[in-house]
Amino acid sequence: MNNGDIVRLVKERLNIVDVVRRYVELKRNGPRWMAPCPFHQETKPSFSVNEDLGVFYCFGCQASGDVISFYSRINGLDFKETLEQLAQEAGVEVGPRPQAGRRQGGEKAKSPHSDRQRILRMCQVAAAHFAAELRSAGGAECRAYVKGRGLNEEILERFGLGWAGREWDSLVKALRRAGFDEQGAVEANLLSRSAKGTVYDRFRGRFIFPIKNLSNQVIAFGGRIIRDEGEEAKYINSSDTPVYKKGEHIFGLPQARKSIANEERALLAEGYMDVVTLHQFGYENAIGVLGTALTPEQIKRIAGFTSRVTLLFDGDRAGRKAALRGSEMLLARGLTCTVVTFPEGEDIDSFLRKEGTETFNVLLERSVDGLEYCVAVLKALAPREAVEWARNFLRNVEIPELLSPYISKLAGHLRLSENVLRDGLADWHGRERSKQRARPHDKAQPRQLMRDEQILMFAARYPGRLQELRDMGADMLLQSTPARKFWEKIDVWGDGAEYHLDEPEKKIWFFCRGPLAPPRDNGDKELESLRNALDDYYDKAQKSSVFAALSKNSVTGDFASDLDYLRALQKTLEKKHE
Repeated sequence: MNNGDIVRLVKERLNIVDVVRRYVELKRNGPRWMAPCPFHQETKPSFSVNEDLGVFYCFGCQASGDVISFYSRINGLDFKETLEQLAQEAGVEVGPRPQAGRRQGGEKAKSPHSDRQRILRMCQVAAAHFAAELRSAGGAECRAYVKGRGLNEEILERFGLGWAGREWDSLVKALRRAGFDEQGAVEANLLSRSAKGTVYDRFRGRFIFPIKNLSNQVIAFGGRIIRDEGEEAKYINSSDTPVYKKGEHIFGLPQARKSIANEERALLAEGYMDVVTLHQFGYENAIGVLGTALTPEQIKRIAGFTSRVTLLFDGDRAGRKAALRGSEMLLARGLTCTVVTFPEGEDIDSFLRKEGTETFNVLLERSVDGLEYCVAVLKALAPREAVEWARNFLRNVEIPELLSPYISKLAGHLRLSENVLRDGLADWHGRERSKQRARPHDKAQPRQLMRDEQILMFAARYPGRLQELRDMGADMLLQSTPARKFWEKIDVWGDGAEYHLDEPEKKIWFFCRGPLAPPRDNGDKELESLRNALDDYYDKAQKSSVFAALSKNSVTGDFASDLDYLRALQKTLEKKHE
């Protein structure tokens, strides 16, 4: 069964309303279901779901698509992951994967699909093993640690926290009993191999934090020592695998997503224990980075749930530096950012336990605007360094409308002329424009763009008729790079192209095929209209080329050639008249 058949069956068996209402509160409004959009910050019900057509559309941010598009976007999954999960839910048999040949020695080659599924199953077994170990006789020392940290049973259950015993092969045995080979577990970063070739548990004597994706599947682990013996790293984390990329995931997001939607804000902390402690004290919109500096991929994932983020980093030098970088990245992407500054030497856990939630709430209310926090840090730098930081920040701002207010605020706080920042920015943009001019096909003229639009609209509405467009030479007329890329995706994926488009392309696709578009039942007439438009373009182009050649030829005085060009022009005009 190919992907197209699977998509069709999934959409037939899963009701889009049933899937969407897991994430948003839908209310019936005539033939449609309405709600505030889960993809951008708002309170008005601009998000519409049409149950009969099986599509959704937001009148605010123009997010659109079917049940597969919605599930993919809300969970941050790619098309393949989405299709696999929804197919399983819908009871659609994906079917056996073709063997990609054999390795040397006769061993069957593993496909990426089988690797992913195998690692996910191993992580599930490991998570269950760690949770059971925490409650076993051997977990007494960790339970004492948990009690000392004030974590209750509900928090342990919500985050699936566990204990990796001090034995060298406890997890080795558990995975072996579940039928997994040692080498596969080493590749999944659950086990390690010594220089002598001995396999042993990677996580030993540590409090375990399972890391989950937005589909609530365990994909990795973090482990914290519970007694400081001065020799071991405080935390160790899973390395990247086919199911886990550290810089792309957020700890606690599956548990916090509902509270983030209700609070319309996320509390972003540095570590696992910070997040768990915040949830213990009732701050269930808390999430955390995964042992690395905040990444653009993580910010993109957070932005899918809220546009407001409060940074809760430690009060030491490293924490202040992380808060500066985090504020810079969040603001550049257009999110609203504030920073809570803890007293020197304090962190989330120590402050909450000593001061309590009432004082902590005051700290949240007094959180500093992200840009003001950046300026406060910059004032400790040399003026030249501060100006260079400001210019670099402004170059990375993704929303042009934010540049002017950012420039005004930075100039005011740093006591600079706005021109100092604008001039530097203008120079940089000038270089960028020069780069764009060096790519002649990247900037199409308005008429070319209009022609591109006419061709792509028909291609999006009738992907099965691309050959007819080729016969007319339509594909050769596409001028802009985005138009050619869009065409290629439709050519490769046909009616399934929607799941491989970027956001601007999806908007065009939905505009051409959504419930607000005309019915796609008159393709012949639409094609004839496009053919006439292209014929008109060809005539004008030929006429222009004849006039250009005639003008150039007149300089040489070659009258015989002039007559040839005039005859060509006459034929063009006669054809147009006919």
